[in-house]
Amino acid sequence: MSDKPGPIAVAITGASGMPYALRLIECLVKAERRIYLMYSQAAQVVMRMEAGEELPSRAEEAEVALSARFAARPGQLRVFGRQQWTAPVASGSNPPDAMVVCPCTTGTLATIASGVCQDLIDRAADVMLKEQRKLLLVVRETPFSAIHLEHMLKLARLGAVIMPASPGFYFGSSSVADLVDFMVGRVLDHLGVEHRLTPRWGSQD
Repeated sequence: MSDKPGPIAVAITGASGMPYALRLIECLVKAERRIYLMYSQAAQVVMRMEAGEELPSRAEEAEVALSARFAARPGQLRVFGRQQWTAPVASGSNPPDAMVVCPCTTGTLATIASGVCQDLIDRAADVMLKEQRKLLLVVRETPFSAIHLEHMLKLARLGAVIMPASPGFYFGSSSVADLVDFMVGRVLDHLGVEHRLTPRWGSQD
């Protein structure tokens, strides 16, 4: 088997927090990781509102546009449609190394926790759980209801990493970009992807 790192799946859903998603993709491209990207219809609306970015409805158009935006090498960034059941992420026979849902709505959290595979994002997450691969959920909601917390606890017990979008302020963050980098840096840490987005606690660098 090859020692080359496998792809990382990134799913964008309709919660607030699109700058996290864009920065994460940018960093993964720069780290030379292959990316399997999916996004919900609600994510298209929120992306337009928060980042002024248009996510094309056709996966082929999105792949071309986003590859150009992030200067990805040919084939590095693949985009899959919501009902594209032939995508590699839909089967345990060809799972990615890890998957991040960023940002993750509480609705997506619920469907993943219940095992209801309504679209490719749900199915990809289901595959990660059953194949015991790393699944990170960057949940963005406040406050959390008891239902949300129960879903998080259930998924945490199944091995998912629950990572609410809660940036830290202890490095003297002075801009929104600093806060975004803090959160994306924590995601990259859990993916095992090297970065220098933020200082390390106790580091003299």
